[in-house]
This record gives sequence, C-alpha cells and structure tokens, in this order.
Amino acid sequence: MLFDDYGALELALCDRERLVHRNIKTVYYNPLYTTSTLYNLYRIVWQRINHDLYRNHRKLLLVDGRIAFAGGTGITDEVDSPRAPGMRWRETMLEIQGPILGDWQQLFTESWNKYAKQTLTLSPVSTATFANGQQGRVTVNEARRRAGVQRSLLKHIKAAKHRVWFATAYFIPSWSIRKRLKCAARSGIDVRLLLPGPVTDHPGARYASRRYYGRLLKNRIRIYEYAPRFFHAKTVLCDNWVTIGSCNHDRWNQQWNLEANQEINDENMAGTIADMFTDDFSNSLEVTAGEWKQRGWYPRALEWFWRRVELLSLKIRHRRRP
Repeated sequence: MLFDDYGALELALCDRERLVHRNIKTVYYNPLYTTSTLYNLYRIVWQRINHDLYRNHRKLLLVDGRIAFAGGTGITDEVDSPRAPGMRWRETMLEIQGPILGDWQQLFTESWNKYAKQTLTLSPVSTATFANGQQGRVTVNEARRRAGVQRSLLKHIKAAKHRVWFATAYFIPSWSIRKRLKCAARSGIDVRLLLPGPVTDHPGARYASRRYYGRLLKNRIRIYEYAPRFFHAKTVLCDNWVTIGSCNHDRWNQQWNLEANQEINDENMAGTIADMFTDDFSNSLEVTAGEWKQRGWYPRALEWFWRRVELLSLKIRHRRRP
C-alpha cells in the first residue's frame, strides 16, 4: 500500500496500527517533516522548501499482474460516504487488462522503491490477461520532470476534427490548454467543459476556475456544471481518443504532483465515454453567456479574490530556493 503522506494525514494512528501485518507492507510517499500545518506552511512560504509540495496524486489498484483499476477515486469516506449516500462523489475509474499492465506496474515500483526500505520487484504481467486489440498507452506527469499527460492532451485537442469534451474537478488550466480549446471551438469543433457545480470540496478552486468562463463562452465553448453531487472525475474525449486518470490538467498537477492517465484510441470505447458524457450533461446546468454577464457582485468578488490566491500560488511555483 503506497500512500501519499499528506493525503494520509487523517489516517488515524489506531487505523495505521490495524494495518500492521506480516502480509501487508506500507510506504508513505515524500514524508512530511511534521504534521503541523502551520509549520509546514512556514517551511514552504518562508524557508522556501518547495520539496514539501511534491505529492503522489495517482490512484491505482494492481491485482496479481492481471488486472488494474486507474482513475480519480481516492479511498476516503468523502468519496463514498456510508452516512450520506446521496453525497457520494461522481467518479470515473477504468478497468485495465493486457500488456499495458506492465507500464502501470513499473510506475508503482518506481515510486515505491524511492521511499521503501526494501526494493519491490513485481512478477511479470500474466500471459493469461485479456487484450482486445485496443490501442492505448500510459502517460505520466512527474513533478517538474515529465509532462507527458499535458503534451499528449495538447496534441489531441489540436488534431480533433469533431469534438473535444473535457471533464475535470478543478479547472485551472495553463494558458496553452485554454488557447487550444478556444482555437478548436472557433474552428467549429464541438468543445464542451463538464465541471463541478456548487457542491464541491474546494469552493475556492471553483471560484478561481470561473474567472475563465467569460472568455471561454465568448469563444463558443459550452460549459456545464454538474448538479446532483460533487463531480470529481477526470476524463477527456477528443474524437475517438480518450484519456482517463488522476490528472485534473490544472497548473498544480503539472508542477507538484505525480499523475498518470490511461489513453485509449478506440471507436467503441469512445462511444461508451460519449454516452457517459451525454448522461452527465443531462444532469448538469449549462452556463450561458447571457446568464454569466448578469451574475451578482458577490460571486464576482469571490472570483476576484480566489484569482489573487491563484496568482500567489504561481509565484510559489516559479520560485527557486536561494
């Protein structure tokens, strides 16, 4: 079990002790110097120890070298609360079989061996795994070193001929992604964004993302906000190309996180994902340009404030320790 140390802060000591077993091994990615939030902020903001911000955001389950599940779902009560079934998050996970499992196993062992006391070697992918001939590959973002997820996304948005449907939980994209989306929409391609509505775990991130709505709507991009519950899925469909994984395609993911997505280039899979998008659109409220212009002063003020917070985070992002 490979946990991000920050993501596992609320894993109580008693629960960690319950995981102590001769057949269970646990590793914590990039352990924090301290569990004190204030002192961690002091290290990041004043001491400029940016390494503390590197986090493992990947969500991956590997079973016996024959099957894997990847996507955006974390193991936390908020995702699937037994006390509030109606508030369960809207997630998407992908079941993966075939030779591509070897790449997912390699990603897991690379992260594990960086922090584990004992090196992990997984058995080869089972020859009995099913592969149906779909074309696919694993793409990776890795904290300032690799940005394969974004490069591939930009490439496929540019190459799209008919549709670009983009679903994410936190829409704070880079300038290059916004530019490609607007260019695609202006050329007549059906560009749609599927984003969280008022139900969200990070309201500040939602208000920061809404700062982009005006220009996007002006460039013919359709925006849908999911209504029933918190939308946390991360999926992009460009014609018949699909990418599903942990990456929100936002600036924070690109700079600080370990991310991984499964890409598939297959007409049947694209049809399945298109049906999923269509169902989500029907459970969403579309934001129109007219309604957007008429919003009140209070949401405008919140959007302005969280935009300032976003700019501050960018300064931290580009800062170098002296």
